[in-house]
Amino acid sequence: MSNENWHLQKSVPLTLVFALLIQAVALVWFFAELDNSITANYTQVSKHEARIESLEVNVQGQAVSLARIDENIRHIRTTVDRVLLVDNQPPFDGLRLEE
Repeated sequence: MSNENWHLQKSVPLTLVFALLIQAVALVWFFAELDNSITANYTQVSKHEARIESLEVNVQGQAVSLARIDENIRHIRTTVDRVLLVDNQPPFDGLRLEE
């Protein structure tokens, strides 16, 4: 075993300075790309939100139309039942084939 004490040199290798500089540039580049990605995602999310709102309005309109159609069908069945009762026929309960 050696009794020599270890020590730090006051000189800094040029390669270490170069490596630290490259890491700093890479870090700045990484954060710039990250910021670009965040901005692009924000833009896409905004477009999707507008599209979803439009689709929700369309779906709500379709639900209202479907409710109107159901009400019209109910009214038609009531009218058909009333006509059949006038003719002394049993109420209409769907399509039946004559036997």
